Amino acid sequence: MTEEKYTRCPSCKTVFRVTDAQLALRDGVVRCGHCQTIFDGHAELISLAPRVVDDEAPLDEAAMGPPTVTLRSARALRPAEPEAPAAEARTTGAGFADADDTQPPGDSVDYEHRFAWDQPAARRRLPTWVYGVLVPLLCVLLAGQLLYHFRDVIAAHWPATRAPLARMCAVVGCDVKPLRDVGALSIDASDLQVDPAHKGLLILTATVRNRAPYAIAYPYLELTLTDPQDQVVVRRAFAPGEYVGGTVDVAAGMPGNGEAALKLFIDASATAQAGYRLYLFYP
Repeated sequence: MTEEKYTRCPSCKTVFRVTDAQLALRDGVVRCGHCQTIFDGHAELISLAPRVVDDEAPLDEAAMGPPTVTLRSARALRPAEPEAPAAEARTTGAGFADADDTQPPGDSVDYEHRFAWDQPAARRRLPTWVYGVLVPLLCVLLAGQLLYHFRDVIAAHWPATRAPLARMCAVVGCDVKPLRDVGALSIDASDLQVDPAHKGLLILTATVRNRAPYAIAYPYLELTLTDPQDQVVVRRAFAPGEYVGGTVDVAAGMPGNGEAALKLFIDASATAQAGYRLYLFYP
């Protein structure tokens, strides 16, 4: 097996791995791939093996071995063109030159693959026209999602959008409903009286007001009957369809700044009560 040899650029101190076959191409004259200095590879041969240095002898830089080198991009050592005076030497990522087609295959060491991390990976970039198509498309999709999730709010604050939103929902399978905001509702007046014509029957009347300028969904009404100690006797919840009139469009909601009058007949023949409480809520 061919013995590995190393030569060092006298200018930038980069160390190259060479073989006898490479040095024989131009009588050992090579060119540094980093600083482009032409030098005699034979004269600058060094050994990587550590040597014992005599403390009294003058320091010999070549005898002490190669200095620490900075990792650089991987390159291969190539012979110069026939008309060139020297062969171009280029370093690998470890600071050593690696043979190309002039070195016997059995003696080659693939430093370029061993130090592939020294070379940044190429990134594929999409053509500009792709971004020109994707960006508007994503904006349209985002706008569609916003319209879908906030359709009730948009229709409540901008009534002119209700019809287009209803057509959109007819395609995607959704509904445009009035907002549910119990904080915008209040019970202005209520009364619970015994029906004089029917024993055990109570009549509940109340007025629910919408203080918002837009329609609000009809709430559920909870009635609680209490005893003289204000303890719960019975509690019942009523859906909007049970306490509004038959001609009222419950799905359209309570009009903005409007009110709804309700009247309920309650059979309380099996209970004894002294008071009541009313509560509005959404299930």
